Amino acid sequence: MLKNQLLLADDDELLAALLKFRFIKEGYTVHQCKDGKEVKEYLTTHEPDIIVSDIMMPYFSGIELIGHVRNDLGSKTPIIIISSAGNEENVLSAFDMGANDFISKPVSPAELMVRVARQICKT
Repeated sequence: MLKNQLLLADDDELLAALLKFRFIKEGYTVHQCKDGKEVKEYLTTHEPDIIVSDIMMPYFSGIELIGHVRNDLGSKTPIIIISSAGNEENVLSAFDMGANDFISKPVSPAELMVRVARQICKT
């Protein structure tokens, strides 16, 4: 069975390391990016099965990432946004741009695993 390819984009190194560990434990192949520039570079040559991204990242925000994936790349890859800026404006903006899900920080890794698995099952 092929492992699902997951792109994890978050500049919080501690959280990203924890989530990467959990995703790998669940059987995902994880590529981790620490800023929007790395994400954009990665997406020029790879198409992950799902993207999990923070909103606030250097160079290229999670909202800009959604627009890039949906509009520039024309991809329907599921995108889950995680953010400490879970105010209504950010949540609605993420959904308007084409995000599939939004989770406010602090993130429950167990809940995130369930949400990721549900999105992958839909594709």
